Amino acid sequence: MSSFKERISTVLLSRQIATKEQLDRLIAESSRNGRGFARMLIERKIISEATLTELLSKEFAIPMISLAKYRLDPVVAKLIPERLARQYNLIALSRFGERLVVAMADPLNIFAIDDLKALTQVAIDPVLCTETEIRRAIEQLYASQTLTTGLPDAAEETAGQGEDDLTMDTAVALLLNETGETEAPVIRIINRMVIESMRRHASDIHLEPGKDALRVRYRIDGRLVEAHRLPKAVQSALLTRLKIMSGLDITEWRLPQDGRFKVRLDEREVDFRVSVLPMAGGGKVVLRLLDQANLSVGLDHLGFLPESIEQFKAAVKRPYGMILVTGPTGSGKSTTLYSILNQLNQPTKNLLTIEDPVEYQVEGIIQMQVNVEVGLTFASGLRAILRQSPDVIMIGEIRDFETADIAMKASLTGQLVLSTLHTNDAPSAVTRLIDMGVEPFLVASSVNLIQAQRLVRKLCTKCREPFDPSPALLERLSLHPAKDATFFKAVGCRFCTNTGYRGRMGIIETFQVDDRVRELIVSRAQSWEIKDHAIKELGMTPLRQDGLKKAERGVTTLEEVIAVTSDE
Repeated sequence: MSSFKERISTVLLSRQIATKEQLDRLIAESSRNGRGFARMLIERKIISEATLTELLSKEFAIPMISLAKYRLDPVVAKLIPERLARQYNLIALSRFGERLVVAMADPLNIFAIDDLKALTQVAIDPVLCTETEIRRAIEQLYASQTLTTGLPDAAEETAGQGEDDLTMDTAVALLLNETGETEAPVIRIINRMVIESMRRHASDIHLEPGKDALRVRYRIDGRLVEAHRLPKAVQSALLTRLKIMSGLDITEWRLPQDGRFKVRLDEREVDFRVSVLPMAGGGKVVLRLLDQANLSVGLDHLGFLPESIEQFKAAVKRPYGMILVTGPTGSGKSTTLYSILNQLNQPTKNLLTIEDPVEYQVEGIIQMQVNVEVGLTFASGLRAILRQSPDVIMIGEIRDFETADIAMKASLTGQLVLSTLHTNDAPSAVTRLIDMGVEPFLVASSVNLIQAQRLVRKLCTKCREPFDPSPALLERLSLHPAKDATFFKAVGCRFCTNTGYRGRMGIIETFQVDDRVRELIVSRAQSWEIKDHAIKELGMTPLRQDGLKKAERGVTTLEEVIAVTSDE
């Protein structure tokens, strides 16, 4: 049988796509440097990859497949070890009895087929696929397998930091000195970055191309901290690898792109949502860590005071009505809503969400993502959801009158509706809905409870120190602490990486709608009137007061509370 190179050459000559001199020269160069002949044809722009694959499919009478339109079965695909998949550029697609269908860039490679037969003990049926699609599928399939190093526990976290930095430096050095096609060094860099960010409880990883370096920053407890400055030479390989892992177009750097990938470390599964923003000098990439463990924390651990948690739990147990969570971006609204959904997620209930984008992917919940380009907005998606006989609906955000109106009416016809708004406090959500154009009687009838929240950093319990606030500060805050109250200040130690804080918690304002509030809403009362009634008659604890109570208990500092709340 003719070799793969000879068969390709014959096809190209017969179609007058290339001359014999061109092909002989490339064959000699391919044999000399060990590079793939087909890859060199594509790189020299003699023929496009898609056209070459189509021609070879006809010539060899081998079916052609596009992996972009094929859903890989990880169980079948991983019958072939990563080493062999990368070595021969192939990936297993499906198994039927004693036959295994394998997508190959070179279906005439008898050595590859023999190795697969010996490994799997079944017959191999090759199908033709482009090398690019196979490489992308391999990266996506085996991305989670490369992250096998477990996370150290809290006691070991600081002790190994120097070793981690050395590992990162070693990986960078290997990548800079790399001459072959192996991607092991860039994989190691990303692995160390991911493991380090998870160990430090970061919520985001920022990769920012600069003039001379690639800056890597972690967002830890809401603050960005510079972690590494990598040589400019590693930028292209690193960002391209991340785009491949996220299923993004590696040739597109002019438009924003969004993707995601998943990793598993020991028993911990984390989704990474990836955003690529074009900029001068490359593209800024932000990876948001979406830890599935956050979904099971429960309402009791979100930061509720005892008097507020009962009101919230009562509202969640009601079969219909609306619960709104308000606050600025990054205040933990999504975590609160997902905690509620997780609590309500039972086989007897039909839970549906419409989000932009889907934050956490939760088993047992039907989740829909907004796609404005094809006409799927919050409003149109919500109409479709209502025809699915839902028990609980979660709307990522109420942005306009149409969405608000449909959501209100849905909450009156037997569904529990959960959603978010951007307002400064809980009572302001009422006037915001009315300003959108929703009739006051609809707001009064449908809304059961509104919660406003912010996130504050929690004091590190290993290094915090007691202190006495000045009388002027207490007066300014209208704070009259109990005699046994103890305030603490942040100090900093190795355990909290010298920040004085470790982790975050919510400060929460819970506003329950009663008959008097409904009367005020229908009469179009001002938000300050509604808030005044809620504080005096319903016992609502405003955001700042809730934060000050937690500062009195030594959970956070007065500075943190002042920074995220306004004067009442």
